[in-house]
Amino acid sequence: MAYKTDDIRNLALLGTSAAGKTTLAEAMLVAAGVIGRAGKVEDGNTVSDWDELEKQFGHSIDSSLLHLDHAGCHLNVIDTPGRGDFIGKAIGAMPAVETMVVVLDAASGIGPVARRVMKLGAERNLPRAIVINKIDAGGDIGGFLDAIRETFGSECCPINLPADGGAGVIRCFQETEGDSDLGSVADFHTQLVDQIVEVDEALMEKYLEEGEVAPDELLAPFRRAMREGHLIPVCFTSARENVGVTELMDQIARLFPNPAEGNARPFERISGDDRSDAEVVADDSVTPVAHVFKVASDPFVGKLCCFRVHQGTFDSGTNPKVGDSKKGVRLSHLFRVRGKETEELSKAIPGDIVAVSKVEEIQYDDTLHLEGNGHLALRSITLPRPMFGLAIETTTKGAEAKLGDAITKMTMEDPTLELERNTVTHEQVLRGIGELHLRAKLQMLKDRYGIEVDTRPPKVAYKETITGQAEGHHRHKKQSGGSGQFGEVFLRIEPVEESNEELVNGLMFVDDTFGGSVPKQFLPAIEKGVRQVMQEGAIAGYPIQNIKVAVYDGKHHPVDSKEVAFVTAGKRAFIDAIKKAHPVLLEPFVKLEITIPSDAIGDISSDISGRRGRIQGTDMMPGNQAVVFAEAPLSEMMTYANQLKSITGGAGSFAMEYSHDETTPPNVQADVVAAFKPHVSDD
Repeated sequence: MAYKTDDIRNLALLGTSAAGKTTLAEAMLVAAGVIGRAGKVEDGNTVSDWDELEKQFGHSIDSSLLHLDHAGCHLNVIDTPGRGDFIGKAIGAMPAVETMVVVLDAASGIGPVARRVMKLGAERNLPRAIVINKIDAGGDIGGFLDAIRETFGSECCPINLPADGGAGVIRCFQETEGDSDLGSVADFHTQLVDQIVEVDEALMEKYLEEGEVAPDELLAPFRRAMREGHLIPVCFTSARENVGVTELMDQIARLFPNPAEGNARPFERISGDDRSDAEVVADDSVTPVAHVFKVASDPFVGKLCCFRVHQGTFDSGTNPKVGDSKKGVRLSHLFRVRGKETEELSKAIPGDIVAVSKVEEIQYDDTLHLEGNGHLALRSITLPRPMFGLAIETTTKGAEAKLGDAITKMTMEDPTLELERNTVTHEQVLRGIGELHLRAKLQMLKDRYGIEVDTRPPKVAYKETITGQAEGHHRHKKQSGGSGQFGEVFLRIEPVEESNEELVNGLMFVDDTFGGSVPKQFLPAIEKGVRQVMQEGAIAGYPIQNIKVAVYDGKHHPVDSKEVAFVTAGKRAFIDAIKKAHPVLLEPFVKLEITIPSDAIGDISSDISGRRGRIQGTDMMPGNQAVVFAEAPLSEMMTYANQLKSITGGAGSFAMEYSHDETTPPNVQADVVAAFKPHVSDD
């Protein structure tokens, strides 16, 4: 099908695991005639979950691109993972689409992932829609709709309704008569029209005067209400039984915004240190601009970079620049992607979602453009910080380089995965979103790259700082024949707020000397010694942060004073001051969102308290579900997945992300400090 920008609809299927996103995608492909028979996740034969790792795990691990044609429109659909451990892939797909479609299962509640993506969508100014799936499974659908409206607002209005016990749907946007499983169709129609006309004064006046507005007159206001977040359409389906799927696709084609109608994306024009907002429009007559939202290793075509065309047209002759690079890259072959299948195409128009292969210069979150001066960039969407870690070590000697190369490729594909090399503990720590995330990546490391590793819990990433003021002094004097070494330093230190803009890597270094007591050429050496301690730690071997160091006096020798002498003097004077400034250890705390059966609230609260955590609040949900919000030390959460499974019989799930650092209790600090064995160099 030949199509224009106005014919494109870009949407991402998001939401909680097992709600039926992949099953819905299969049903849409069947309805569009792309495939003859819908596959099943449990059978490992769906178009989306084509990777062997996904088949092995039985759920989506990566986002998957699909495309289909329906009712004269070209639909680009991104099926995303629903497990909290893989939420980075779901969030990463959001900048590529006009509309987020959050799929929910009434029987299992809203869930933390759905809550999180709905919140992010609102912050990113993305139109949102909700699909309530599995309407044939029974349950209190009306109660669940009330819970959705209570959670996400009264702007959540059905545009169709379940009927005949979940065997069909009635379109209450078009229809005004009949009864649904939730009550009178006319009542829901009126509620929907009331919501839509509020964005158009003239239409509201007409509606108040005449009592009705033709559906065709509501189309533009409908899309405007979606763009403004004043309307979140709710649809009902049973994807497994193909109920409501065609109706959903009809509504997407007719009612959802196309790329020319979507909200403006937050692009910036960057020139040196200057940043300004940039207008990027879905017009094929202007210079091309695209954003890379996914990088993958395809077994057939190699490195595959998926990008959304926001402006202009890309073809095999387009040589765009990547970010701030001066030289363009050649896009030899463009592909349209459907699961594991790729189809070469001659050009990509504004609104298209396409891919290019084997271009090493392109990375995740890059912007492709043809700017003459400076460059364009899409304001990055915030991804969750990888907090869960495992120390890893290759099982065979000499495989370290191979491991490093493999991890580099994996982190390019997944920005929520990172490898941390701790110079203090001499550990390599692989960090991800959670235990399941790392388990999948370690399996990928074995299957794809042939590397096996031993794992163990990592040492906690403590930080050191001070809570008081103090002064430090050290005289470094060394004589061993010939010229010696001499340097004497007096300094004072005090804590500084982390928000202070004068901090550079946790340190504010100030020269308060006078009268030439320390020649200016030796001040960088003193700072170097201080920064060595900042990195190595003073009391427990962990990095120090948020300290002001002011050098106020010292002595030098015209012959024996050298840079190395002042490095040592600065280092020892700083350590001397630290020990007198009430030093403390900081440990990372995480925010927790724990979804559990409501009868497990007491046990969960007790367990969190036993882990030095704090309960922040609890939300009761339909279906005997509850969401517990808490904060706890990361060190206490390393084994939480197993404990949660034990407490809830496997019915609980949780998501965590970095929150802040807190001072460790005295007994914990005493144990950590006692275990520290500093290396004492010759003075």
